Amino acid sequence: MSTYPDSLLILNGKSAGDDFLRQAIADLRENGAQIHVRVTWEKGDAARYIDEACRLGVATVIAGGGDGTINEVASALVERDAAHRPVMGILPLGTANDFATSAGIPESLDKALQLAIVGKPTAVDIAQVNEKTCFINMATGGFGTRITSETPEKLKAALGGVSYLIHGLMRMDMLKPDRCEINGENFHWQGDALVIGIGNGRQAGGGQQLCPDALINDGLLQLRIFTSDGMLPALFTTLTRPEESPNVLDGQSAWFEIIAPHGMTFNLDGEPLSGEHFRISLLPGALECRLPPDCVLLR
Repeated sequence: MSTYPDSLLILNGKSAGDDFLRQAIADLRENGAQIHVRVTWEKGDAARYIDEACRLGVATVIAGGGDGTINEVASALVERDAAHRPVMGILPLGTANDFATSAGIPESLDKALQLAIVGKPTAVDIAQVNEKTCFINMATGGFGTRITSETPEKLKAALGGVSYLIHGLMRMDMLKPDRCEINGENFHWQGDALVIGIGNGRQAGGGQQLCPDALINDGLLQLRIFTSDGMLPALFTTLTRPEESPNVLDGQSAWFEIIAPHGMTFNLDGEPLSGEHFRISLLPGALECRLPPDCVLLR
């Protein structure tokens, strides 16, 4: 009898030809693991495959891809009945892998796959925007969002996370603030923001630690605002030595409300959302995820 619980891997189509992954799955199957593999082609595929996973009765649904794939799988899982919801595993195969990196998921595919299948389940929070769209890692707004959304796919494939920085330096013409008002529990700020990070996780944009103290199971979101005072000097001080910058504001709350009279766009783990009003709140312990025992994102 196999010591591995059954699992279903939802694999981003960009990684379908990965020979190392094929071998890692083949090795586990030879040892008795039952791993179903489904490849995504377009938005909505993950939700359909999770329906299938529930019918199959698998213990784990593994998100194989980058932050967008992880978020799509997590968002679909929280919509399922908790009594019959599979645990989520993570196989980092994206460009930046911000959430997987900050969570300490192994880079080695065989070790990551082992963790995703047999790791201890831990309840984690999920953030919800306007009572609809979810994210597991971070919502970012401002200059960084414009850069990550416009960085060419070929550049990301060639250089990985550093591609965001290179593209940002090439597009300094996009460096302009967003005027907004942000409210939370015991928090209020109004002004011009260059970058906004609202984190359940800690990093975004290819390794930028926007919310370095965030935890994914404490019922709180961490907010970091980079104000536009001083513009370019503020930007470089903020990115290199944020603890020394007077242009950085931090806050914590179970919810945040952002009002942007001229409109702005947030990037929700790769999913853009534009508007003038955003209500971001946590769903505490909404999902079980297999994470390393020493994961720094856990309290």
